[in-house]
Amino acid sequence: MVSKEYLAVIVGMGLVTFIPRWLPLIYLTKRSLPSWLVEWLDFIPAAILSAILLPALVTDGATRSVDLWRPEFIVAIPTFLFAIATKSLGGTVIVGMVLFGLAEKFL
Repeated sequence: MVSKEYLAVIVGMGLVTFIPRWLPLIYLTKRSLPSWLVEWLDFIPAAILSAILLPALVTDGATRSVDLWRPEFIVAIPTFLFAIATKSLGGTVIVGMVLFGLAEKFL
């Protein structure tokens, strides 16, 4: 009986994940969105990434106090500048990893 319950939970989770993605795809394929909405939607990935990264970069995990001298934040600044200058994802990852390794060793 337990395996049937697990199977029902897995199928239910799959449907809950699939349907909200499938419905807008089917609904919007035959329609065109206004240009202002398309421009606005382009900002969503950057906003989500910023909301995830910023607290991890500038706050202490336990007390959630702001600390601008954290190694993560110090390394993020030159890595971000490198990413803007080169627009290279691989290079940005390598630069960030090297700088973080150096920061952990020397800071």
